[in-house]
Amino acid sequence: MSRRVTFNRNPLLSQLLPQWRSRFILLLLLGGFVALVARSLYLQGVNNEFLQAKGESRYSRVIEMAATRGRIVDRNGEVLAVSTPVKSIWAIPEDAKLSPAQSRQLAAMLGMDVRELTRKLSAESEFAYLKRQIPPDVAERIAALKLPGIHEQREYRRYYPHADMMAHMLGFTGVDDKGQEGIELAYEAQLAGKPGSRRVIKDRRGQIVEDVESIKTPQDGRDIQLALDAKVQYLAYASLREALETHRARAGGAVVLDAKTGEVLALVNLPTYNPNNRVRLSGAQLRNRALTDTYEPGSTMKPFTAAMALDKGKFRFDSTVQTAPGHMTIGSATISDAHPHGLLTVAQVIQKSSNVGAAKLALSFPPEHMWRMFDDLGFGAPLKLGFPGEVGGRLRPAKSWRPIEQATMAYGHGISVSLMQMAHAYLVFAREGDLLPLSLTRADSPPLHGKAVFGAQTAREVRAMLELAVQPGGTAPKAQIQGYRVAGKTGTAHKLESGVYANKYVSSFVGLAPASDPRLVVAVMIDEPSGGKYYGGDVAAPVFAQVMAGSLRALGIAPDAPLAPLQVAKDAETVRESM
Repeated sequence: MSRRVTFNRNPLLSQLLPQWRSRFILLLLLGGFVALVARSLYLQGVNNEFLQAKGESRYSRVIEMAATRGRIVDRNGEVLAVSTPVKSIWAIPEDAKLSPAQSRQLAAMLGMDVRELTRKLSAESEFAYLKRQIPPDVAERIAALKLPGIHEQREYRRYYPHADMMAHMLGFTGVDDKGQEGIELAYEAQLAGKPGSRRVIKDRRGQIVEDVESIKTPQDGRDIQLALDAKVQYLAYASLREALETHRARAGGAVVLDAKTGEVLALVNLPTYNPNNRVRLSGAQLRNRALTDTYEPGSTMKPFTAAMALDKGKFRFDSTVQTAPGHMTIGSATISDAHPHGLLTVAQVIQKSSNVGAAKLALSFPPEHMWRMFDDLGFGAPLKLGFPGEVGGRLRPAKSWRPIEQATMAYGHGISVSLMQMAHAYLVFAREGDLLPLSLTRADSPPLHGKAVFGAQTAREVRAMLELAVQPGGTAPKAQIQGYRVAGKTGTAHKLESGVYANKYVSSFVGLAPASDPRLVVAVMIDEPSGGKYYGGDVAAPVFAQVMAGSLRALGIAPDAPLAPLQVAKDAETVRESM
């Protein structure tokens, strides 16, 4: 009979374990316990930042406090750009469990398609913008719905009271209130300010339940006061728009400068756009043509050629130049005048706008003299106004000039400039031959003297020539202004397309007034007029007259010429009829 072995009498249990093994296990347990205690003491007593950071990461947040963007105002303090508070609606997709009815209601209030809203709420992310920069009253109505996972955030949106009239000068900001074009971009650092931050406690739905502390106070952006005058800007805008409609032109620009300070009082380009609503924009609308586009200036360059001739002492105001038979041949090319004139004085070369006369004046000097004059006037290099996209034009080195090129540049072909460069260069005639730097912002302490380019006597004599150009017998009688002496020059140039001069024109006029003591310089450019007229005296000169007349009166500049008796009688009759 087999011997039965029970569990409690198993011979394996009767064998004792080695003592070293039990002691080793005990030491391991004690060591682990001591390590846990030491780690606990270290984390809670010595390095407690770790546990605090882990805990705070679940409820504490540091949020950015936006700085208010600075305003842009004109020289008289009129607001041109200001940031207004708006709201943005955002969501935590995981928490946004909306019913179909709620989705339709929210989409309607946001002006969104329901499918687009559903797509955003279905995104696998912790945060999603639904609609940015909506009016505060709409945000309040959405908040009143108390939809799960739907939140609002305060932001700022830029508003431009003068809309398209100031668009190219001011530019605009993006959805994050950062400058994208124009003054908004050029002065981004001053306008934007510096954002602050604060620490808050949020619940799991992202809602702030407690404001803990302010870490850094936001610094609001600085206001920028431009040299721009809103009244002068409006006059330039309205006159240019009327001219483009009348002559069915492709585009145009106008610039008004203060001859005493170099300040830019107006800058207008057409076509333009509304910076408050930029849904449908093209590149052509956004271009600030007065600074970013170049053109061949045509006869508006002739006064500089005459000034060089006078300043070098080789010619006088009444020196004669033979322009008969109305054309001249240089190599294989022929230069012609619109009308043959015969023997002309230097003053009459400008008054009659003789290409042959200007070419002969230029060719009597080495090319280096002419290049140095153009360079001193600022042609061929940006004006360094700090404006985005500003160009310098085209002025090749003098050593590469051929005689025909020097001759054509004397009357504005073979050289390209921007409208702002041309207006700036005419300051030498409005002043005593010196050239002031331009300023987009108001200059409380403008420089009294600029860079000397011509002598004072030369500037005065060329100014007298420019007065002749707007008198009967000149090319621009339509530039005259009742009560003011005006001086200026027309320009009519073929457009260069693919290296060939096309049957398209750029019409321009640059002038100054009052001629006895010039205060303003106005430059006007009309691109591709197609209404039957294209000469600068017919297309651009009348715009100059309207802008200059209105600007002089708006600024309170005293007349320097008597009113014609007929005009006085007509005005008096108008007053009587209106009484």
